[in-house]
Amino acid sequence: MKTPSEDFQRHAVLSRRGFIGATLSAATAGLLATATTFLDPTPALAQRNLTPDEALKTLLDGNERYRSGRLTSLDEDLQILRNHTVDKQEPFAAVLSCADSRVPVEFIFDQSIGHIFVTRVAGNIINSEIIASLEYGAAVLGTKVIVVLGHDGCGAVKAAMQNNEVTGQISALFSHLRPAIDQGGSSLEAVIKANAAFQATMLSQSSPQLAPMVKEGKLKVVAAYYDLATGKVSLV
Repeated sequence: MKTPSEDFQRHAVLSRRGFIGATLSAATAGLLATATTFLDPTPALAQRNLTPDEALKTLLDGNERYRSGRLTSLDEDLQILRNHTVDKQEPFAAVLSCADSRVPVEFIFDQSIGHIFVTRVAGNIINSEIIASLEYGAAVLGTKVIVVLGHDGCGAVKAAMQNNEVTGQISALFSHLRPAIDQGGSSLEAVIKANAAFQATMLSQSSPQLAPMVKEGKLKVVAAYYDLATGKVSLV
């Protein structure tokens, strides 16, 4: 996908200004401070000594194995993995995925227990709780890459595009998806990809924990698109 247009970027900047004040509360900082003190104040070490680029390549290589039916994660001794991860977790990557049941993140990237720090919410949008979780993953657990993963046929995006009245809290998602709808127009695929890119941009630039890590090259935040039919994950 092309770089977002100037209008889209301006919308993101304006949204971020309001977003920071509304969602990045002291609770996030408190969570990180408490977690760091509780676990260990020493720098976090990921499961493998990977750079952000190497971590991303590891995920995409796993996706190729998934597509070709050559999964290796299922061959690992699950009892050994469970024993190894009882007292700690050291994921090398984090994924913000849609809650859709057709998007099994660990399978898609052929990774096993303790390898990926996964957050899920309909429409793969960011809010204060999602940001707090991903900040924890990067600052405390040492994840090297965050993938914001959209997928084709996303029901949350489709509902937001139709903008019909719905009962309950479903419509609370719509405002988060509006910038992508403005960018992608009437194409569902374009809007889904635009949303993944928008959420990744917001995440990498708005978080006071993640933004410096991205700037210093310690963390990479990317947007991606999962095709349900082919199983392929492509960067957008």
